[in-house]
Amino acid sequence: MRTSEQYLNSLFAMRKNIYLDGELIGRDDPRIVRASKAIQLTFDLAEDPKYKKWLVTTSHLTGKPINRFTHIHQSQEDLLMKQEMTRVLCNLVGGCIQRCMGIDMMNALSITTKNADIKYGTDYHQRFLKYLEYFQENDLVAAGGQTDPKGDRRLRPGEQPDPDQYVRVVERRPDGVVVCGAKLHNTMAPYANEIIVIPTRRLMKDEKDWAIAFAIPADAEGVYLIGRESRFAERAPGMEAPIAEFADVESFTVLDHVFVPNERIFINGETEFGGELALLFALYHRHSYCGCKPGMGDVLMGTTALLADYLGIEKMSHVREKLAEMVSVAELVFAAGIASAVKSKKAPSGTQIPDIIYANVGRRHAGHNIYHEYNILCDIAGGLPATLPLSKEYNHPVVGEFVKKYVTRREGVSPENHYRAFHLASDLLTSEMATVLGQIAGVHGGGSPIMEDIAVMSSYDMESKKNLAKYLAGIKE
Repeated sequence: MRTSEQYLNSLFAMRKNIYLDGELIGRDDPRIVRASKAIQLTFDLAEDPKYKKWLVTTSHLTGKPINRFTHIHQSQEDLLMKQEMTRVLCNLVGGCIQRCMGIDMMNALSITTKNADIKYGTDYHQRFLKYLEYFQENDLVAAGGQTDPKGDRRLRPGEQPDPDQYVRVVERRPDGVVVCGAKLHNTMAPYANEIIVIPTRRLMKDEKDWAIAFAIPADAEGVYLIGRESRFAERAPGMEAPIAEFADVESFTVLDHVFVPNERIFINGETEFGGELALLFALYHRHSYCGCKPGMGDVLMGTTALLADYLGIEKMSHVREKLAEMVSVAELVFAAGIASAVKSKKAPSGTQIPDIIYANVGRRHAGHNIYHEYNILCDIAGGLPATLPLSKEYNHPVVGEFVKKYVTRREGVSPENHYRAFHLASDLLTSEMATVLGQIAGVHGGGSPIMEDIAVMSSYDMESKKNLAKYLAGIKE
């Protein structure tokens, strides 16, 4: 397993292909290093006895210790530990831990490659296992590329005026393929070692060129990472806070005639498995959200409760009711993830698959309530998070004493602690980081709400419920 220093050095050695704020930059740029802090934590905590039980497991391939973010789930316990780990880590960074997408894709690939081999006699699964061993041995970080631009939503991939609106094969060679297109909403791609690309939708038999799944180095020739940074407010010296250390860089990931060698191709033209792969990744990622969103809920409810305490209203009935709502959202979503793990099943590859219904209803419940949770924090915090002077003013020789005086609410709590609590609420309510990775990702991450509805209704046995109603009503057919 690697250290965070080794991870960073691997990034620094990569080709410059990130475009951010009008510049072509390398991965040693301070904005990229800052954004990678959450990923760095996944390496650091693997060496910490307090967190090792979550971060370290055993490879089913080699029997060696590996980081859990490179593991293929083999049991109910693996799924439960992954969910618990995700919640714990999200607490520590005050939001998204950012390393889930790659391993959720790896688990999906472990299943689909085997299923394709069973049907077609291909060797995709052996290719995948070789890649997995390389991935685990080098403790790699992968970004997940699934969402295509999609162009005109009324049209299928092959009907688009611009066929590159979905990633596709444009040239086939004896040693591999050349692909064109783009993948959007790629969290942490600029500080990933690898990018794993899979289809975003079900495909028809005549859409073979779009049925392609593969892994490439994030700095491969023809890959352009067009970034957007979001972060929390900086703190002045002496006012540092853990949450302010973390940031994010999203990516428009463009693949402009990128060559992919055969050994890194995991689906190539098998259209029915393109759709299966898309759905399996979504399933694993929604199960991860059943740890992630409760972790974010912990942060939101903790901040709400702390401010209520500092404001002297914590025991008021309307405040307790609102806090109970926040507890209910977080714990129901977490419970759905637990149920999904407990009711999971084995795939032919040996990989443990979360239960579709529970993972999707958990993610659906989280998405439908995310703005409600933020609304409760906003309600209790009042307007100060939006108008709070920045930390340089807190210790300013002229106005600092005014800030300290008028930010204080109740006796027994220092002005600095009042200020820090309100600044945290400001980070969670008004920062770009909160909007990008908290609110919008809270709705759309892992698939927009309608996709959870589709997954639930396509898998749920509604006929048995109708038959139950007929029985109770005395209807005989």
